[in-house]
Amino acid sequence: MIAAFAGIFACQLLGEFIVRAFALPLPGPVLGMFLLFAALVLRAAKGARAVPPALAGAADGLLGHLSLLFVPASVGLMRYLDVLEANALTFLVAVIVSTILAQGATALTFRLLSRSNA
Repeated sequence: MIAAFAGIFACQLLGEFIVRAFALPLPGPVLGMFLLFAALVLRAAKGARAVPPALAGAADGLLGHLSLLFVPASVGLMRYLDVLEANALTFLVAVIVSTILAQGATALTFRLLSRSNA
C-alpha cells in the first residue's frame, strides 16, 4: 500500500513540476491525475491488469475519507462570507446557468452516443 501511495504522490509531484516548469495554466495535481491515468492505460495496453490491487486498495481508502477534504474548502467559504453575501445573486445565477448547461450537454452527449451504438 505504501508503494501505491508513493506512486500516486509521484504522479502529483511530476504534474506539479511540469506545470511550474512550463508555466501551464493548470493545477499540478490535475496534470498528475492525467499522468496516472495515462500510466494505467499504457499498463492495460500491454495486457496487464489495468489497476494493480495495491493501487485499488489505496484509492478505496482515500475515497472512503473524501468528505474530510471538503472541510478546508468550507472553512475558506466561511472566511469570505461577506464577499459571498455581496455577490449572492451573481453566484446564484452562475450556479443555475452552469447546472442547466451541464445537464443539456450531458443529455446531448447521451443522445449522440446512443444513436451511434444503435
